[in-house]
Amino acid sequence: MSLNCVFIGAGNLATHLAVALKEEGFGTVQVYSRTEESAKKLADKINASFTTSPEKVSGDASVYFVALKDDAFQSVLPRISFNNKLVVHCAGSLPLSALDSYSVNTGVLYPLQTFSENRAIDFKQIPVFIEANSDKNRSVLLGIAEKISDRVTPVDSARRMALHIAAVFACNFANHCYTLAGEVLKENGLQFELIRPLIQETAMKITELSPFEAQTGPAVRYDYQTIEKHLRFLSRNKELSELYKTISKSIFSLHQK
Repeated sequence: MSLNCVFIGAGNLATHLAVALKEEGFGTVQVYSRTEESAKKLADKINASFTTSPEKVSGDASVYFVALKDDAFQSVLPRISFNNKLVVHCAGSLPLSALDSYSVNTGVLYPLQTFSENRAIDFKQIPVFIEANSDKNRSVLLGIAEKISDRVTPVDSARRMALHIAAVFACNFANHCYTLAGEVLKENGLQFELIRPLIQETAMKITELSPFEAQTGPAVRYDYQTIEKHLRFLSRNKELSELYKTISKSIFSLHQK
């Protein structure tokens, strides 16, 4: 499949996706980003030109991948001439219809993974979810997605939103809890390294057990004495104390059903 791409956005997702496409033989003719630094950085990785002006985005591409923050869509996309080429966004929380104003050929390619700038990842193992506004565009997207991932699934916008919300709970909120745990340790002269084995085992357990079955800790049985001791310890940090109570109640409530 010989297709030339333009990337609108040059963040972590765009970078990993653009590199994965390059490795499978897809060419990227141009990268757009708001800042020259980020645009040039990605463009150099994939041997493409770059621009910081939406009005100067190339009209010669076959596919335009939009990897912008949701609130940037309306400020950037109306300034680009897509010439009814295939425009594909990569967001979990935006419907396919968000692209209706910009082209008659639209799609979504959503990789469900957390991306960091300097951390290599095997794109073949990433679940990729696609949607398109026609059978023809769906076929094109499927051909692209199956080149870079072994786990491609068509889903509609509503189910993609559910996936995105689930990912926020499983990844973003969980990682935030690691940060909070690290702060508790640091304030008491302890190193984060001490709980890395616990975090790793917690993640590994759900390869064999459901998260419900793997749940442990005082909140499962609502061990009142232990929970109260923890809350007294956290009493100087009202925000963290309230979060502890909220999550504990949620765990207990779920395990009483």
